[in-house]
Amino acid sequence: MAGTKTFTMLKPDAVSKGYIGDILKQITGSGFKIVALKMTQMTENDAKSFYEVHKERPFYGELVEYMTSGPIVAAVLEKENAVDDFRTLIGATNPEEAAEGTIRKKFAASISENAIHGSDSDENASIESYFHFSGREQF
Repeated sequence: MAGTKTFTMLKPDAVSKGYIGDILKQITGSGFKIVALKMTQMTENDAKSFYEVHKERPFYGELVEYMTSGPIVAAVLEKENAVDDFRTLIGATNPEEAAEGTIRKKFAASISENAIHGSDSDENASIESYFHFSGREQF
């Protein structure tokens, strides 16, 4: 059975371009309830830990540098079938391949500056949510 929560992060490029409000409006307009939300800046250790799964990949260093380059907005979202529905809402990693109307089609500049992160499984949604928010910060 699909879970009801997912995690998202508005990445430094989306924050610096002033897209926070527009992206959050599209998320809530698509039926997601925000149950945790904050603006923060990841440290190098935070980013290395969060993206440890990509440690052996050639883009890991650039990813860590990018994710620490400015503030991010982290959020936990709630909706039936949350992970799959959110992945559909954000669109393909490459904004050129993303479907019309998706967040990445509208707000991403490139594969590397793709505006938003969305958990890829229920298990990762839980891990990523608790990475950024304690239990008492999630409603």
